[in-house]
Amino acid sequence: MSEEKIVDKSAQCTVQKQSECVKSTAPQNVTVILPAYNEEVYIGSIVLLTKYYADSVIVVDDGSSDRTAEIARKAGAEVIVHEVNKGKGAALKTGFAAAANFGADIIVTMDSDGQHNPAEIQKLVNPIIRGKADMVNGSRYLNGLGKNTPSYRRVGQTILDGATKLSSGLQITDSQSGFRAFSASTKDIFRFKAKGMAIESEMLADAGKFGLRIAEVEIGVRYDVGCSTEHPIKHGFGVLLMILKDIEFNKPLYYLTIPGLALGIIGLVMGTIFIQDFTMGKSLYFGPTMLMILLIIVGSFMALTGIMLHSISAILEDAKTA
Repeated sequence: MSEEKIVDKSAQCTVQKQSECVKSTAPQNVTVILPAYNEEVYIGSIVLLTKYYADSVIVVDDGSSDRTAEIARKAGAEVIVHEVNKGKGAALKTGFAAAANFGADIIVTMDSDGQHNPAEIQKLVNPIIRGKADMVNGSRYLNGLGKNTPSYRRVGQTILDGATKLSSGLQITDSQSGFRAFSASTKDIFRFKAKGMAIESEMLADAGKFGLRIAEVEIGVRYDVGCSTEHPIKHGFGVLLMILKDIEFNKPLYYLTIPGLALGIIGLVMGTIFIQDFTMGKSLYFGPTMLMILLIIVGSFMALTGIMLHSISAILEDAKTA
């Protein structure tokens, strides 16, 4: 069996010795949340396996039309049912609230389609148990994008990771991982607004905003089980748009001011060339002249808007903490 190492060197633990590492510290109540939508094929086995590594398993059936809730309940999970599909963010919000009611010290989120290995739960909770992290991200790419990852996923993952880093300020190698562990004390900082898989990036943005200590551990993943009904390109663009909206509202200097300054500078350079041509009596063309004016106006507007939004955001943050 290969050894999986935790990012934090002081909290290293092999898969074979995970139980010993956990038992050497104070007992912690570990509750796993499984958001599920039409997962009757996999949910029973996932619940049964997960129960070996957690104190409680909560399945949030997000409006399924199949027997997901019934099978999960028979497998021994606590089941909460949304009558209509509300999205993964709402399912996680429900799960986090329920986990707190169950007295969870550590909350683990997992996909319910069989892609994640419940035996790796202990790897994720160890840094929190040892006081090294508030949140642990299970990364498929801690040592680089694996060859087993489909090529289209690798390209999309690189783009989404870069956008998420800009939004959250965190150096995360797998921004779209659904396999994570959280100290229960962090449950109130997350918005849970995103309806689809964009919730993964949204939670990282919230974690970065509140300065959580975040660690990453390497995890495995299976791509031969569970298949999203949403087209991967459409899904990727949806997540990217959500991240850009987050940047727009939370980091307007990045989203508006910097691009605005870039456009303004290009316009000014064109203006300098325009003045030189004018003083030398050269012919002036209508198209470049109008483009120069447009760049200067739009660039200035974007830069000033970004500065104003940043100032308003700072005022609102000060008001919240006052």
